[in-house]
Amino acid sequence: MSKPLPSLAWHARPRWLPAMLLALLCLLFGPLMQSGMAEANTATSERALSRFAAEAGEIPRLHAVVVAEHGDIVLDHRLQGPDTDQPVNIKSLSKTVLAALVGAAIEAGLIESVDQPIVELLGPRVPAGVDPRVSEITVEHLLTLQAGLERTSGNNYGAWVASRDWVADALNRPFVDRPGGAMLYSTGSSHLLSAALTEATGESTLALARRLLGEPLDIAIPAWPQDPQGIYFGGNDMSLSPRALIRIGELYRLQGEIDGTRVLPQDWVEASWQSRGTSRWTNDGYGYGWFITTLAGEQVYYGRGFGGQGLYVIPSRALTIAITADPAPSSDGSRFRQELLHGLIERLLREA
Repeated sequence: MSKPLPSLAWHARPRWLPAMLLALLCLLFGPLMQSGMAEANTATSERALSRFAAEAGEIPRLHAVVVAEHGDIVLDHRLQGPDTDQPVNIKSLSKTVLAALVGAAIEAGLIESVDQPIVELLGPRVPAGVDPRVSEITVEHLLTLQAGLERTSGNNYGAWVASRDWVADALNRPFVDRPGGAMLYSTGSSHLLSAALTEATGESTLALARRLLGEPLDIAIPAWPQDPQGIYFGGNDMSLSPRALIRIGELYRLQGEIDGTRVLPQDWVEASWQSRGTSRWTNDGYGYGWFITTLAGEQVYYGRGFGGQGLYVIPSRALTIAITADPAPSSDGSRFRQELLHGLIERLLREA
């Protein structure tokens, strides 16, 4: 039996408003009313949101879907698993959150810029005898997954996380491209960012995340796994609630300033949403922790994680959408396909 849907808010102009009164109001308060009507006319309908929730329920293993429009939650729908205010494993969607933390660290003056060489930040954590080209890798190269080093994800993931020193293992990988070359999806690159933050600031990535993101966004950030040296896993296995993900998405939709507080540098969102590389699996662009695509004719920015974790921001519609799912591999061995989430979002945009 399907679960009942929550009450969904939507807006429509009152049909009973007399034409003369409407004309007078338009004359007196034209600019304000035009702004309000534009927002109302682009508001997602209750019917579209209800269908979105119902279709999400048809996708196996999804936990929850939360939709914010113009900053207001218009759909908060738990399918199974924890409530939408409870943290869940967001898998590689952690890379999007880590990118936000790097931006916040730059805004706080803890890191100079994305052009800073990673070896300057890692200091003594750089092992002796690494390829000299490692010195060419910058913070930006790690954010955009363009370090040039052999990937630690995919078939290499197991050996990497089983190594004694994740940072040293990632830096000792052979170069398969130049720094700044092709996008090479590698959690090792993200983990180097976590290690750099820790070494450069003297604070753990967890402490930084709570101080620079958790406090201004008013979200809970629980502890997550660490590597053998105690560095918090960079780019995987963070736990955040769907509602916390909405706050992170809203931070980007609002250009890095939320509730009157600037969290990210002025031009961080624009730089983050500029395509620097292309995913070999989806052909979508990739910026600073965000994929870039087009759905239903709209520019869409999204972060993703294994099993069906997703955070979508559609600025033209003032929409932020968080989706969480069971991250464990399914019993039949099949893997969640990103196309299912894309299709879900695309239908919502077309029907809204």
